Amino acid sequence: MDRRAAMNTVLKLLVDMGEACATFHNERVRDVEAKRVEVDEIWQFVYAKAKNVPEDKQATFGFGDVWTWTAIDADSKLIISYLVAPRQPQSAFALMQDVADRLAGQVQLTTDGLYWYPHAVERAFGIDVDYAVLQKHYTNTSTKGGSTRYSPGYMTGISKEVIRGNPDERHISTSFVERQNLTMRMSMRRFTRLTNGFPKKLENHAAAVALHFMHYNFCRVHGSLRVTPAMEARLTDHVWSLEELVGLLDRASAASAA
Repeated sequence: MDRRAAMNTVLKLLVDMGEACATFHNERVRDVEAKRVEVDEIWQFVYAKAKNVPEDKQATFGFGDVWTWTAIDADSKLIISYLVAPRQPQSAFALMQDVADRLAGQVQLTTDGLYWYPHAVERAFGIDVDYAVLQKHYTNTSTKGGSTRYSPGYMTGISKEVIRGNPDERHISTSFVERQNLTMRMSMRRFTRLTNGFPKKLENHAAAVALHFMHYNFCRVHGSLRVTPAMEARLTDHVWSLEELVGLLDRASAASAA
């Protein structure tokens, strides 16, 4: 058997599966009755770290820094929206508009202190949101030396700022979405730092992210909920099996043939 042909077949299957998962998420994760939503973004690189990207590819997204933007329902733990995109204003605006389109009512929203979020939230939600920013403050690690260069600085404090509406201060938090970032790093080898498992191609990376979130929402029983996030959010009435998940490929094929 040609090992390279087999690998290419598997990668093609991954992309097809990821596209099917993304389509299903787009269609079915709608009218979510969330009360508290947290938003964050997580860094990864594709092909090579930004400083090592060849000059002819430096201006092309998919070579170097790539960010995964996520919005989670703090109660059901459902991933409401996600986006694999650059860390730039257009991405923040696209994510927030998608979140707003998927919600069934007014929510309390918390983001970190990324500059573009307040403008994106205003455009997507208008006045129909209770919105606050939580900013964590860290010490500078640049003088610590090479042994700690991959570690964050020591957190010296947090600040909370109400941007719009009347958010409950007790729930101004990004703890759940940050915990989801850890779940991503633990569940997908391509997010593990200091290894050679980093993604080499943007298309494959985006497909893996879509597959992960589909499995997380519909197949994986959450430890504290004892049901899946999709069940807790009343988007399904049972834990999906892997067979059902793979069945999305048949659904996609049938839709293409119609």
